Amino acid sequence: MRAMRINDAGWDRRRFLKVLGTTAAAAGFSEKAFGEAAAGVCLVADPADEIAGSGPAKWAVERLTQALKARGVALTRVARLEDSGSAALCVVAAGAASAIAARMLREAKVSVVATPEALGIVAAQESGRRVLLACGYDALGLVYALTELADVVENAPDAVVGLEAIATLTERPANAVRSMMRSFCSDVEDKPWFNDREMWPLYFDMLVAQRFNRFNLAFGIGYDFIRHVTDAYFEFTYPFLLKVPGYDVRVPQLADAERESNLAMLKYIAAECVKRGLAFHMGLWMHGYEWVESPDANYTIEGLDKTTHGPYCRDAVRMLLKEIPEISGLTFRIHGESGVQEGSFDFWRTLFDGVATCGRRIELDMHPKGMTAEMTEIAIATKQPVTMSPKYWGEHMGMPYHQADIRQLEKPKAENKVGLMALSEGTRSFLRYGYGDLLREDRRWKVVHRIWPGTQRILLWGDAEFAAGYSRAFQFCGSDGVEIMEPLTFKGRRGSGIAGSRCGYADASLNPRWDWEKFEYSTRIWGRLLYDPETKPEVLRRPFERQFGRGATAMQSALASVSRILPIVTTSHAPSAGNNMYWPEMYWNQSLVDAKDYGPYSDALEPRVFGNASPFDPAMFCSINEYAEELLSGSSSGKYTPVEVAQWIEDFAATGRRALAAANTTATGRDLAAYRRMRVDVEIQAGLGEFFGAKFRSGVLFHLYELSKERAALGAAMAQYKKACAAWAALAKVATGVYVNDVTVGEQNYLRGHWMDRLPAIDKDIAALGAMLDSGAEASPKIQATIAVVLGRPQRARLAVRHAAPERFTRGDALALEITTEDASEVRLHYRHVDQAENYVVIAMEGRGSKYAASIPAGYTKTEFPLQYLFEVRMRDGKAGLHPGFTPELTNQPYFVVSGG
Repeated sequence: MRAMRINDAGWDRRRFLKVLGTTAAAAGFSEKAFGEAAAGVCLVADPADEIAGSGPAKWAVERLTQALKARGVALTRVARLEDSGSAALCVVAAGAASAIAARMLREAKVSVVATPEALGIVAAQESGRRVLLACGYDALGLVYALTELADVVENAPDAVVGLEAIATLTERPANAVRSMMRSFCSDVEDKPWFNDREMWPLYFDMLVAQRFNRFNLAFGIGYDFIRHVTDAYFEFTYPFLLKVPGYDVRVPQLADAERESNLAMLKYIAAECVKRGLAFHMGLWMHGYEWVESPDANYTIEGLDKTTHGPYCRDAVRMLLKEIPEISGLTFRIHGESGVQEGSFDFWRTLFDGVATCGRRIELDMHPKGMTAEMTEIAIATKQPVTMSPKYWGEHMGMPYHQADIRQLEKPKAENKVGLMALSEGTRSFLRYGYGDLLREDRRWKVVHRIWPGTQRILLWGDAEFAAGYSRAFQFCGSDGVEIMEPLTFKGRRGSGIAGSRCGYADASLNPRWDWEKFEYSTRIWGRLLYDPETKPEVLRRPFERQFGRGATAMQSALASVSRILPIVTTSHAPSAGNNMYWPEMYWNQSLVDAKDYGPYSDALEPRVFGNASPFDPAMFCSINEYAEELLSGSSSGKYTPVEVAQWIEDFAATGRRALAAANTTATGRDLAAYRRMRVDVEIQAGLGEFFGAKFRSGVLFHLYELSKERAALGAAMAQYKKACAAWAALAKVATGVYVNDVTVGEQNYLRGHWMDRLPAIDKDIAALGAMLDSGAEASPKIQATIAVVLGRPQRARLAVRHAAPERFTRGDALALEITTEDASEVRLHYRHVDQAENYVVIAMEGRGSKYAASIPAGYTKTEFPLQYLFEVRMRDGKAGLHPGFTPELTNQPYFVVSGG
């Protein structure tokens, strides 16, 4: 999917034109459009302009220059527009406050907002020729404007015509932080890319062109606990990079020359990153140094004990910051999985002193699981900026909103435990998988959410509508943005690395040169929409149109449709919140029957069977068993049901298949690896939608059988389970020969293997149901009707509701809320602070005709937290629903939030 580009390290003009010409021919573009000299362009950049003369802007000007030359465009470069000669098109690069930019912006009647990274592009006619102004409020804003022009040049059939067609626009970032995190987890799989000097410039080109503004290179996240360690490269990071004076800390298996090479490589990576205007952060996730029960560890640490541990880490981090001045932020995991027992405040105070005394501004990015007030104060006492980066939807990717509630298993415990995880498994457990109590309005820290790679790791993702929803969600209650952990973050983790295709391909012809190239369209979707959720679809589609011609729209639609499936599955069904246990993309089958053989799902509700698994958001979704019980009782909670979820994902699968069929007949370049990779991943994800849809229905039917003991429900459950099995077998067949037989993201059997490996467990569970068929009563009319509901297309109650949410509430005053609805028998208000430690308060609203009213008490509003609420509406016909709930697009926040004042 990668837009062709050149770079001193990897693309010369001849190679660029050859590859681009081949791709163009496949897409139906003329050879002339990509090879022959086009009308001349003059690029104007005044070195005296503070913004245009900055290092990142100079890089961006050079990138646009090389892109134009590669397309055969005659190019001149001057410092002033009046020196541009007779060029048919002039491109002016300038700071927004410069004289020429100010004039052109004023004449165009637009302005660039005085916000970091804001940009403007003005299309004008001057002296009978086209002039394009690319300007930015700051250097990175100008970089984005210039890379936007380069993106047009690289993807348009005719570069100059593409530039001339650009309309005036101004943009500003919706999210202040748009970060990509890449992790070193595997000696075998990660050393090649870490040491690849050809890769890094192109990778950073891609990130900045897609409007990311930060990169985080993480070390020491290979293990959650330093037990049974086999692959320890970079696990305790400092001695793999530094020889710290005053300490004899070493890795005996590591040669000094390799340690020095590692530091030199890290310096190179950091320099290439900031050269383009990206902030460079580094993750130091592990501070334990004694591997436990690990006789097969390939690297060990010597020379440390409890007395020197803290001082060494302090001096090492200070030395690291001195050696690599480009580092502007450090990520720390501070709970027990860091190898340091929770409550070890003296250790962290000592370590943070190395950051506090480094002599420059360094952002402390705290992974906040187990975070306490005392730990927060230790970070703030450094007088460095502090950011908390909680997990978004646990270690997964749910739907594009923040959970209305967390699983009961994550609610705070009454007291702390003893040992390594005393806090995060005790009174602070609610911070394990969400924002917890971090969003108070008087906070002294920023909040940046982090998406972990649990839901989807291998298969392509790319849905613009969901991405725009995520972009808005990362501004929740004044949040500052997001950091995305790359899809392959844990590939080869915990010693499971295998040399070869990092993308997991058995078919070598599908391998991109570098693993991230497979996901470049995903990165485009993320970066562009995090910057501006209103980005136009045609901007996102540019590389598809270049590669796939008339089939671009269909392929974009196919991928978008199936990309919604797994986030919906995760949101509605979470047998585990950890990515080390739950991997819905290559799902380890959980039994409908056997609570003893629950597989990896140790953090599931008991009994640990499929139907009893909690939704990730239990405020908005019913579990499978809850819904079956509602059906039999005739009641309704108003929450979204497993059958509704099944219908959603089945519909997305069907839409994706139809769009893919259209692309298969209209797209050009269908023999290209990019198209073939996408086609396979769309088919697999469509199959996953069909599998989970049928299994969700089967689970409801099976619990109906458990409750009623009527064979008809069991027979229907078996039929749906067999349908699910057939869908899984079909997707596994698609993956066979495409993906290797052992795709590894961990050492356990449920974190590696192939889709085909999962079939025996599904067959075994179906057989367990079959063994029950001889028992049970005949079908009653009630069960027959209920079966029809489960197998049919669900119809949610249509709520005719009006509610005007208040803009703010006054702390210490009651907050009156009113809702107007027709045909309701009862309306209940659910409210809580935006604090995931709390449960909802639920009260009946007082009805007068069609109006219902209730107040959140004055004592409850005396808080530094925003308020969150929703309405449960029960209709006279027995149906119920939630307001606001989800829109048909499933991209909105399904509850109200009000800030205090």
